[in-house]
Amino acid sequence: MTPDLPTPADGSGESCGCPDFTLSRRRFLATTVAGAGVLTAGQLFDDAWRQVAYGAAPGGNVVVVVSLRGGSDGLSMVVPRGADHDLLAAARPGIVVPEATLIGGDTNFGLHPAFAPLLPMWNAGTFGAVHAVGLPAPNRSHFDAMIEVEDADPGSSGRVGWINRVVGLDASAQPEGAVQLGSALLPTSLVGPAPALGVRRVQDLSVPTLANDDAAIRRTSLGQMWARTSTPLGSSVRATLATAERLAPLVASADDVVHPTAYPAGPLREVLANTAALIRADVGTRMVTVDYGNWDMHNGLGQPDSGWMADQVTHLAGALAAFFTDLGAAASRVTVVTISEFGRRVQENGDHGVDHGYGNAMLLLGAGVNGGGVRGQWAHLNDLNDGDLAIRQDFRSVLWEVLASRFPEVSGSKATVFPGFVPETVGAMS
Repeated sequence: MTPDLPTPADGSGESCGCPDFTLSRRRFLATTVAGAGVLTAGQLFDDAWRQVAYGAAPGGNVVVVVSLRGGSDGLSMVVPRGADHDLLAAARPGIVVPEATLIGGDTNFGLHPAFAPLLPMWNAGTFGAVHAVGLPAPNRSHFDAMIEVEDADPGSSGRVGWINRVVGLDASAQPEGAVQLGSALLPTSLVGPAPALGVRRVQDLSVPTLANDDAAIRRTSLGQMWARTSTPLGSSVRATLATAERLAPLVASADDVVHPTAYPAGPLREVLANTAALIRADVGTRMVTVDYGNWDMHNGLGQPDSGWMADQVTHLAGALAAFFTDLGAAASRVTVVTISEFGRRVQENGDHGVDHGYGNAMLLLGAGVNGGGVRGQWAHLNDLNDGDLAIRQDFRSVLWEVLASRFPEVSGSKATVFPGFVPETVGAMS
């Protein structure tokens, strides 16, 4: 998935054409370089290539970060009840999700009805949300806000993502520890001096071969070619070949272990099927990033039971439900957290959409989640920030609770992962 010019999933609306969506891809390609083939991806720092370095022993926890690119509308997904719903309905007469149709939730909130496939997880306490989340200050530019969220170090001049800083805490880790699936292009969260693997699918975790090549022979030949090269590029190639060797059994069995037909049709089908296969293989992967775009709904958001938003949430919910089923026993060690660059305005615009806003909702699912409710402080709709949902908790507070809960070994490294930040207590994790 890439963040260029999203359009409604059902083709019923028009792309908003936000110029910084197009700009974001050009600038991203200018600063991020995917390695030859698709096995290794790296960044050019100080004119030198450096290979990935992060991993862990088998059997550990995994965090999957799903980026809802385009600015998802948290007020349509996790909808306030009562007096706040009255205010929302007045501001959004054409697109508000009626309170009577909400499912799950708690006393103060309900879920968009399209989340029905995940309702069993909500009721079981393994699916929850945090609302009124966002950046320290409003930023309504797709590109700039994406960078801020994924860098997560306001004011820093260095381009080092928050996951990359987590990766760098383990000097003995392996490349397969942190993976972007669905694309060889790395998100900013994975960019830094300890780069990460970026691949479309697990079959691509290999050294490309020619028509009559044998993969093992190709790895051996390349290994001999680069064995005595002392340059950073040589080190990167050797690390790549070693990774390909370790992951060869997974690649060889990919046709049998990837189950895309178990997922609903749509952009998450293949990527989450591959994510589940990678996690079940237990090769030491600890962080996975996945993109799910098409949330920039300036017009034609649709009705609760049909249209752009309903289609987006239906696919997201169905794909995540299938993902946790596909994980099998491995689901007990997997946590999913969603994040987006910003929320949407409270007021509906004239084209039955909502423009770029501020506060948003984050969804958390799986192991360790304090689910069955909406956690953290809430910013009521009678106290807006320039027409937007105000912020009551910094997004880094949610991410830090996830990291500290699922990876206790990093709990003493907050100053490295999120420099200068003092997190609030949110209660998102049990």
